[in-house]
Amino acid sequence: MTAPLYNLLGLTLQELSDFAERSGEKRYRGKQLFDWLYAKDASSFTEMTSLGKTFREVLEESARIEGVTIVNRQRSREDSTTKFLIELHDGLNVESVLIPPRLAFRGEEAANEEEQRRLTLCISSQAGCALDCKFCATATMGFLRNLTVAEIVSQVMQVKREALRPITNVVFMGMGEPMMNYENVMKAVEILINGLNIAARRITISTAGWADRIRQMADDGCKAKLAVSLHSAVNETRTRLMPINKKYDLKELMSAIEYYNKKTKKRVTYEYIFFDGVNDSDYQVVQLIKLARRVPCKINIIPFHSIAFTGVHGLGATLKPSPRMNQLADRLRAHNLSVFVRSNAGEDIDAACGQLAVKTEKEHARRARLSTRRHSAPTEAIPA
Repeated sequence: MTAPLYNLLGLTLQELSDFAERSGEKRYRGKQLFDWLYAKDASSFTEMTSLGKTFREVLEESARIEGVTIVNRQRSREDSTTKFLIELHDGLNVESVLIPPRLAFRGEEAANEEEQRRLTLCISSQAGCALDCKFCATATMGFLRNLTVAEIVSQVMQVKREALRPITNVVFMGMGEPMMNYENVMKAVEILINGLNIAARRITISTAGWADRIRQMADDGCKAKLAVSLHSAVNETRTRLMPINKKYDLKELMSAIEYYNKKTKKRVTYEYIFFDGVNDSDYQVVQLIKLARRVPCKINIIPFHSIAFTGVHGLGATLKPSPRMNQLADRLRAHNLSVFVRSNAGEDIDAACGQLAVKTEKEHARRARLSTRRHSAPTEAIPA
């Protein structure tokens, strides 16, 4: 049996240098490979003219460059937000979303913010998700698998080819919990910084609150920024919305965040959706103010996209955006907190996290059922 070709996409500079050495080449060839793959976006070894003919022939026989494929895209007519459906090598689908800069935030306070000049790409780290957050469409898929480093980095590379101007920011806020795919995410961050030349301060890793990994992120000296999907500063409410709070309650989570802040000196971003009658009461806001004062932070208030289309039951089926969102944002600002209200993006497309992928998977399942029924249906006997 022929050995499978070794995928070079997704390898770090160290790994490519090791590969070059194993192939009988000098280690500096690894740096050349690294530059060709990421900075120059080479899609074939024949393009890598600085490597030498013999080494390129070795690469053709032993290696490959395999990333992900964009199989569908939806572009908003209202604001140019573009959602990409990404197919992985095994046929599973994830999503990436390109968000134009003018949609980053709205309001006078955000007018001169750096975010207003961004072109942000939101990428996925897992196919599906195991955490079952009640407001997330991806959660209805369950966990399928972790993405490889190549699949994470390739999302950026593929969308970069279609973007009308350079992607300035990358956020790990798409499908999946990045901290549950920690090693691959951190390698991908290294490649984004050193290979694709995206500044570390423009890369954000968003977690639902995996406290152990937040500490590890600080210990490892990760240069990317940290965002925490919070959604309530009251344990009982947060547990209803985010079952991970049973594993890492707010006491444990805040301990990890304080450790992170003390070690890195970086402020944390809290992501918060105000749900009508769930986490938008005066008591909830008071608790949020107390929590937010514990470490330097900013609060991103995010509009809610309904996930009713998934057929979800229970709390997820009843969630509605709070009509008090802007009023509550002003109240937080009155307590000298840095608060930004994220604009609705892509409302005329499948904008909710996981929405396009879930709809696609449902359609695939429907077609599979129809096909099974057609092939299993009894045929009428043919008269003799």
